[in-house]
Amino acid sequence: MTPDQSPLGKASAYADHYDAGLLYPLPRSTKREEVGITGRLPFMGADLWTAYELSWLNPRGKPQVAIAQFIVPCESTHIVESKSFKLYLNSFNNTVVASAEEVQTRLRDDLSEAIWRGGPVQARVGVHLVMPDAFDAQPIHELDGLLLDRLDAECSQYEPDPSLLTSATDEQPVTETLVSHLLKSNCLVTGQPDWGSVQISYTGPQIDQEGLLQYIVSFRNHNEFHEQCVERIYMDVLRQCQPTKLSVYARYTRRGGLDINPWRSSHPRQPPPNVRGARQ
Repeated sequence: MTPDQSPLGKASAYADHYDAGLLYPLPRSTKREEVGITGRLPFMGADLWTAYELSWLNPRGKPQVAIAQFIVPCESTHIVESKSFKLYLNSFNNTVVASAEEVQTRLRDDLSEAIWRGGPVQARVGVHLVMPDAFDAQPIHELDGLLLDRLDAECSQYEPDPSLLTSATDEQPVTETLVSHLLKSNCLVTGQPDWGSVQISYTGPQIDQEGLLQYIVSFRNHNEFHEQCVERIYMDVLRQCQPTKLSVYARYTRRGGLDINPWRSSHPRQPPPNVRGARQ
């Protein structure tokens, strides 16, 4: 399966009855090989998805709605192409389901099979449904860290340029968290803009902040899926700046009722909370 064969950029009939076959998995390996990832992964992490347009019918035919939150392990062999994910979610619209728990089970089973397409399920997708009585408790919070966007940096590179990344390898190591809201890339297939914020936490030689901001801006005309952009950033920072610990987390604005928020870390820790930013 390849991105150009997916539903992206094509007219699609929106099925409104449950159909797990609508999910379109794409192998992670192709893009990982581009950034030098082969064999054992140099990171751990997950892709945090939020679906704001989930609805089904209860046994009396009354529509139900929920927000769905997903945790997709980065170790999976495949990602699910986002438009196919939306088509799949819409297939619940006129489907009678006995309970929210059954919806949750179907989502978990179908997505877990898709991300390990062709192989045994080694780690299942985490699924949490937020029901309407809890909507008001959903917080909005920006990524914590020192804001790089305060810098009056001159930017002229709009394709990823790792040479912009440097660090003070002759000085004492530091631990810091840096944030930018200026991440923008484009869909690999359609070229539509993807807007995001990124948080980079590390321990090691101090990273030149202006160069890091210029590097983040350099993704502006780059065509790649969200997960692939974050892994590219992780690998470039790891190679160029030589941190001993590194975590990269991006929160992208939603499209088609879905937001995708990849997180990669060099060391074991709990995934960051799936809390949306103001632009999401």
